[in-house]
Amino acid sequence: MRAMLWEPVGEDVRCQLCAHACRLKKGGKGLCGVRVNMGGELVSMVADVVTCIQMDPVEKKPLYHFLPGSKTFSVGSAGCNFQCRFCQNHLIARVPPDGVTPGRRIAPDKLARLAEERHARSMAFTYNEPTVFFEQIYETAGLAQAVGLRVILVSNGFMGEDFLRLLRNRVDAINVDLKSFSDDFYRDYCGGRLQPVLDNLKVIRGMGWWLEVTTLIIPGCNDSDAELRDMAAFVRDELGPDTPWHLSAFHGAYRMAGRPSTPLSRLEDAWSIGREAGLHFVYIGNAATTMGGTTFCPSCGAPAIERRGWQTRRLGGPGRCLACKAALPGVWK
Repeated sequence: MRAMLWEPVGEDVRCQLCAHACRLKKGGKGLCGVRVNMGGELVSMVADVVTCIQMDPVEKKPLYHFLPGSKTFSVGSAGCNFQCRFCQNHLIARVPPDGVTPGRRIAPDKLARLAEERHARSMAFTYNEPTVFFEQIYETAGLAQAVGLRVILVSNGFMGEDFLRLLRNRVDAINVDLKSFSDDFYRDYCGGRLQPVLDNLKVIRGMGWWLEVTTLIIPGCNDSDAELRDMAAFVRDELGPDTPWHLSAFHGAYRMAGRPSTPLSRLEDAWSIGREAGLHFVYIGNAATTMGGTTFCPSCGAPAIERRGWQTRRLGGPGRCLACKAALPGVWK
């Protein structure tokens, strides 16, 4: 399928989908592995390719302040504009050298129909980086919203400004990975850069999408107290203290399979750093914890929502603290 978001540059093409802005000669592929210059036109190899369809708790994305307790129809494709050494979904994120993308072709109207038939409250584009299958999202998101579904992205935040502009009214919520607060980490471990992610986070905050942020805490790589404080300060000052920050435990995967998992004590230290920085909603994920899944009311400090794994228990009305009746930020219905 002819791709969107590119421009010709002589016989080359320049992709405008993400911050890499790849310039491709004839036959050349972008860093994502799924966009190719065919005869002077940019073609998407995954415009209608699906590798995974699954009904998930929305908390798994993770989104804790967006339709809590509901199910989301999750869709994954293939390819990624990052090359994270620790990728848990590398089998679909990394396109094999022979160029054959995994998955099967499913039309956008069928995806919307399947989600509606399964009584999902939302549709999430996830598992691999949604930026790289933009064409599929653009078509499917509009159809999903037309039948009453909310639309979610789970992203590395490295998209281009036109990606955000064109999806502005077709997306309702996003979780963005803030993988580190070090540009060296982004370059060495992910094949990306930090600044475009920070810039996009600020743009997204101003667009009206519900935003939550996740950081995978990797021991010895991005978990120093100083770096965690810097991340917490950025979230507080640029995105707002009501922005949920998820601190996820690392477990060895892909090219970092031998690295030890994140100790719960370190996650709890990071949780405390976030709270001490003034963030109202800090969560621990991918680890068993008694406090890291609870939403505390910022007005009175009482527990407002308790979570055990993907199970959610509201203690008050939707978006309300039972103890003081204060409104909680989020999308509750």
